[in-house]
Amino acid sequence: MLNSIAIPSDTPGLTCALQYYRFGDQGKGAKIFMQAGLHADEQPGMLILHHLLPMLEKAEQEGRLNAEFIVMPMVNPLGMAHLQFHTHRGRYHPQTGVNYNRNWRDLDAALFAHSGDLTGQLGQDPDANKALIMRHLHAWYDDFKPVTAIDHLRHAVTKEAMDADMVLDLHCDDEALNHIFIAPQLMPEFQDLSDWVGAAATLTEEDSGGGSFDEVWPGLWIKLARRYPDAAWPALPLGATLEYRGQHDVDDKINKTDADNLYGFFAQRGLITDQVQSPPSAPPATPLNAMETLRVDQHGLIAYRVDLGANVKKGDVIADLIDLDGQGFARKRTPITANTDGVVISRNMIKYVQPGVSIAKIVGKDPLPWRVGYLLED
Repeated sequence: MLNSIAIPSDTPGLTCALQYYRFGDQGKGAKIFMQAGLHADEQPGMLILHHLLPMLEKAEQEGRLNAEFIVMPMVNPLGMAHLQFHTHRGRYHPQTGVNYNRNWRDLDAALFAHSGDLTGQLGQDPDANKALIMRHLHAWYDDFKPVTAIDHLRHAVTKEAMDADMVLDLHCDDEALNHIFIAPQLMPEFQDLSDWVGAAATLTEEDSGGGSFDEVWPGLWIKLARRYPDAAWPALPLGATLEYRGQHDVDDKINKTDADNLYGFFAQRGLITDQVQSPPSAPPATPLNAMETLRVDQHGLIAYRVDLGANVKKGDVIADLIDLDGQGFARKRTPITANTDGVVISRNMIKYVQPGVSIAKIVGKDPLPWRVGYLLED
């Protein structure tokens, strides 16, 4: 069923609609939440969910859905409107500069501020404790008054995601191989998700420092368990960011296969009744701080020496930076070298770069001592 929520604008005379689909019976079985286009200029996920929708609809019509599915194929209508000189800019909110996938609300902190200490109300029944938390969370939600357009959008999305058993946020990189971001507490239980996605890397971190969307949902229950260690808690909900290649990889055939694989993941988990064959195994998960975000320290033109998927060693030249100024203008090439062993999973689409810009991500196995605090690219 198609649903629509009106999102008021920050300017007079305008509004937009958050449209989404609901399949299955509400409250029956697990709840699965999927969204694409939170970074509105990242659109492979939109095409993937376009292909997944009729598959879910058919399963619903045939009585094969064993869960409720919420699907938001274009979750950020605000970002879709950010057009400048015929170019789409959908990563940052233009009025505030906020990255749409940063600074999502810490639900544990919000819950504690709203409801206070719940120690005396929690016991040894994990289901009862979960029900109690959800009642307080819904009370907080009802009392919260969004002000700006982005507040209204996030509030509407939070309502559907906060009680989900699985939350999958579909993104893409610049130019990349498939990879996943997920909390370490969820691995290796969800290695099958990595397998079905065909992830070249699964990167684990409980808190990457940016308040990203996928970390909110398991993060609530991880923090509650630490706040109330004597209480019993249910299994963590799945929260993961699925990075589907790069921005240019909006491809009907490839993204249809991606949708088939997501469907296979749900079917193998028993959320849809269907027969599927297991996919090839993906590499095991590694810590996010074992991934080098390779940056340049001056401007220039990048000429890559390695392809995506290349296995490199520390000291290998990843690219040359061609001078666009000074005595070496248009002639001098400065080699940019890897600082770790690993696999190149991402490169920059834009080859004219400025100081501090990331030109590659290299996934290794060992944590890097300088990778602390804020671990995301921007």
